[in-house]
Amino acid sequence: MLTEIMRFISFIGSAGFYLPVVVLVFWCFSPRVAARAAVVLAFSAAVNTLLKLLWHAPRPYWTDPSVKAYQSLASFGMPSGHAQSAAVGWGLVGVQARRRAVWVLVGVVVFLVGVSRVYLGVHSVWQVLAGWAIGAVLLAAALALEPIVVPWWTRRALAVQFLLSAVVAAAVLVATALAVEALAGRPLPGAWARAIEVAGGTVKPVSLAQGSAATGTLFGVLAGLSWLTRTGWYDAGGPPLKRLARLPIGFAGAAAIWVVGLFAGTQVIVVFVVYTLLTLWIIFGAPAVFVRLGLARREVRAARADGLAPGDARSIT
Repeated sequence: MLTEIMRFISFIGSAGFYLPVVVLVFWCFSPRVAARAAVVLAFSAAVNTLLKLLWHAPRPYWTDPSVKAYQSLASFGMPSGHAQSAAVGWGLVGVQARRRAVWVLVGVVVFLVGVSRVYLGVHSVWQVLAGWAIGAVLLAAALALEPIVVPWWTRRALAVQFLLSAVVAAAVLVATALAVEALAGRPLPGAWARAIEVAGGTVKPVSLAQGSAATGTLFGVLAGLSWLTRTGWYDAGGPPLKRLARLPIGFAGAAAIWVVGLFAGTQVIVVFVVYTLLTLWIIFGAPAVFVRLGLARREVRAARADGLAPGDARSIT
């Protein structure tokens, strides 16, 4: 029973939980709140992928036979991605709510996510602490830079915004590629590999697949929000039935891109493009379809002298 509870708590700190939630909020409730979360979570995921490769530290059960693994993972363990994502994602919930009771809940959830990772044997206490610390730093940096970077970004031409998005994603991808290259030809120690296999996992060579997925998502988020801001945000309100009707259409489009990606191959550039297209569909394509079908409408906002609508300086994050 305790193990199942810990698995569930671990899940609410994972991408499998927060990605659908962010998409749901983006399509049906508050695009700007979801956009803010998408930017920070995308950066966090890309940074975590890079740091795991740079540290290439083992998970506890790889080196300590006394640690029981309730989940088998072949990726490196430092820092904990769940702990980092929980600090970023749930921290944003507290920032958005600005209520003491919500902050207490956030603290409890973030703490329990870290505890669950240690209990499941996939992270050490130090790896969880590192994840929390890095997540907190990323969140604090995002909040501090938001009022500076976002207005500057939105004043650039759309082509420049696309270029900046590509440069940011490419910089992280190149750094990740260099980290992968440094580990090339260095197989995992035999004891680590055996521990993974005993726990039911499969040992795979270190690759750039996860890095290309993370950076493709990052590029899609930055470019998609830039595009949406320039062409006009949409109103995610409306009757409940209209909001619900958006979901099958949006997820059907995402599923089609995903299926095509499965047959397109696993080369770095292919994975990058698939995740970019998937993210662009979620942020820009699906909302455009919702508006075209009458399931949502464009926001009507008073123009300003500088050509931006009120609030656009905050619209990316």
